Amino acid sequence: MLTDFKTRLTNGDAFIGAFICLPSPESAELFAELGYDWLIIDTEHGPYDELTAQRMLQAVGQRCPCVVRVPSNEDVWIKKALDIGAAGVLVPLVNTPEIALRVQRACRYAPEGTRGMGGARAHRYGIGFQDYVARANREMVAIIQAEHIEAVENIEAIANVAGIDAIFVGPYDLSASMGKPGQVKDPEVQAAIRKIRDATLRAGVRLGIYCSDPESAKDFVLQGYTLIGMSTDLNYLSQSAGAALAAVKK
Repeated sequence: MLTDFKTRLTNGDAFIGAFICLPSPESAELFAELGYDWLIIDTEHGPYDELTAQRMLQAVGQRCPCVVRVPSNEDVWIKKALDIGAAGVLVPLVNTPEIALRVQRACRYAPEGTRGMGGARAHRYGIGFQDYVARANREMVAIIQAEHIEAVENIEAIANVAGIDAIFVGPYDLSASMGKPGQVKDPEVQAAIRKIRDATLRAGVRLGIYCSDPESAKDFVLQGYTLIGMSTDLNYLSQSAGAALAAVKK
């Protein structure tokens, strides 16, 4: 599964996924059963610990690749997410090329990187340690988030850091960093997103973005985005339940 995800990502295949915010293995399993191409286990904003995230990866199994969005860009969180068996990490607030370089090195074992070694689920609890270590560097996916105006200002340099597999746009945090929280359609915010898009594509790096509806997702794919995070399990639950209740009460 790891090899397939990295290969397809490199080839430019489009992945339609969703953020899993509920700390529930059943939620992740359901979205995988529905046929989503990838899932983002959101330990940045969801009320998770590492064991809960691992249980969710176990529930999904080989149905689809799961990336863990870590709580911060510190190395310790990246190590924990990879050790529990994630196909890759989505790392927030990567605003400079120096941070991008540190992140991609944290995803890889020496001599290419600084990732620590230890027996865990990713290594089949030690049974497959040597095999995993031999292939992990070339199969692991390092995705960084461009979600702050500082990242926009540095995007050319960030996009050209070797070892970064994809840059993922966070429109809502970006709008907040520009003093326009939630105003993702604002012309200045849209211009910043286009700057990220253009620099990323010029660098030959894969491009991702969060969106909230299918029409936006289709439009982003046409623009060259290949990693789509289409809403969250929380949003789908609240929208569907709310619409059903409103239909009955009306």
